[in-house]
Amino acid sequence: MMETDKSWNWYHEQWGKPTYEDSKLFQLLTIGIFQVGLNWKMIAGKRDVFAKYFYDYDVERVAAILPDEIEVMLKDSDMIKNERKINATINDAQAVLAIQKDFGSFSNYLWKFVNDKPLVNEYTERDEVPTSSELSKAVAVDMKKHGFTYVGPIVMYMFMKAGGMVQDNVLNE
Repeated sequence: MMETDKSWNWYHEQWGKPTYEDSKLFQLLTIGIFQVGLNWKMIAGKRDVFAKYFYDYDVERVAAILPDEIEVMLKDSDMIKNERKINATINDAQAVLAIQKDFGSFSNYLWKFVNDKPLVNEYTERDEVPTSSELSKAVAVDMKKHGFTYVGPIVMYMFMKAGGMVQDNVLNE
């Protein structure tokens, strides 16, 4: 099995499981940021590359990444060469640190939006499942107030689904 397949399998197996560990939530957010405009399976397959450059998703270390480290990332053929997304990840790590101070953890902050339990939605058909919701819009707005970037309603909906905060069940599958 290729390394990319292992990374994708991890994401596929993680998808939808309630996640409370800050570093895993940050990892899912990072993957969500890089997924914008790109194929999700390809991005999930880059998990190990992201782990290499984002210090195994250590929020404090990512928040302190310097410009010369960004230059090294941009020269790696395996890395997604989008400086805006790299900077957004660093910025969002800094925002996570502020959230941790204010809420005790990134997890506490996020899970309060769903009253600390997964929000379960049921749909009859796959095409009924939305790509965003009023909740994801509210979360995106609040996260932007806390300094996050690349966190629009669609990214937040997918992130909340990946982290198990929102579970969309399709009955006819």
